[in-house]
Amino acid sequence: MYNVGGEKSLYGFDMRSIDKRRTAPGTPKSYDIKMLWQKNHEILGLSLSGMSNVDIADRIGLTPRAISATVNSELGQKKLSEMREERDGQYIDIGKRVAELGAKAMNVYEEIFDSDTISYNLKKKTSDTVLMDLGGHRAPTKLESRSVELTATLDEIEEFKRLGCAAAKEAGLLVELPEENLEKENSL
Repeated sequence: MYNVGGEKSLYGFDMRSIDKRRTAPGTPKSYDIKMLWQKNHEILGLSLSGMSNVDIADRIGLTPRAISATVNSELGQKKLSEMREERDGQYIDIGKRVAELGAKAMNVYEEIFDSDTISYNLKKKTSDTVLMDLGGHRAPTKLESRSVELTATLDEIEEFKRLGCAAAKEAGLLVELPEENLEKENSL
């Protein structure tokens, strides 16, 4: 951004024009406080939902350090505490409502069992619901499985074994025996 007018400095260099993208020296920068608070609130909400600082940073486009500074600041911790209290209060209210509805449901089940006009099949289905679903005895109906396929060379397998042994030794889970003890165990 050099001056097009050809203004020269004391030593004959072209002078730069004022960068209009920046504020004039000595004037304070202005921030949109509402926008900053919304961004901080979004960061705190994502943190409250269990996301890591790195994941939040990737999602929002900031650095993990900036996310950490927001979450761990005094104001951030205070706001997180308030948000947790509000969330926990909602869960308590939901729990109370579930307990109220559970009592009503049990009354309906009792009416079904005690009625002489209701068919045996309905009573059987109701019994199954009470015992299996409410009692927690139903077999899982959704199974999730994952598999991984890996192709490795013998050298890579040996490296995996070496790294595993080194980690086990460092953790104190693996103890090496002298060669003479190994020969004795192999002969048994």
